[in-house]
Amino acid sequence: MFSISQIFAVAASALTLSAQAARADSLDPLSRGAYLARITGCAGCHTPRTAAGELVVDRLMTGGDRPIPAGALGRFYPPNLTPDLETGIGGWSVDDLIRVLKSGVAPDGRILSTAMPWRTQFNQLNDADARAIAIYLKSLPAVANRVPPPIPMSAKPTP
Repeated sequence: MFSISQIFAVAASALTLSAQAARADSLDPLSRGAYLARITGCAGCHTPRTAAGELVVDRLMTGGDRPIPAGALGRFYPPNLTPDLETGIGGWSVDDLIRVLKSGVAPDGRILSTAMPWRTQFNQLNDADARAIAIYLKSLPAVANRVPPPIPMSAKPTP
């Protein structure tokens, strides 16, 4: 049997969670995009890390510095997601970003690796949430940072 205080504690937790969800849903697209990018873990791959493995927060979304396995494709460095025209997504429109998030197809027609979970997770985004993420990415300061090219499967791994 539950005590009255336990029932109130559960009810208070439920009300707090639903209030937080309501606030997250009512955020403007830029704030919502920042929130969604954070909870989906974009920075975890697309941001360089310190020697201790911590994100370099002043280089947020400028491209990963650790190669990610991509099956038969080898390994690749996650790209720069800032709107830099030369090394990032500066030439991509918000609609281009929505398309790449939901279908894995880049503006140049190339299909993204499934290491980027577009096929299993991001394809589930509704259009408003995908647009919010795109608006957020386009709002980041442009940072020139060219990541290294992919590493073919045949290349010997470096330590």
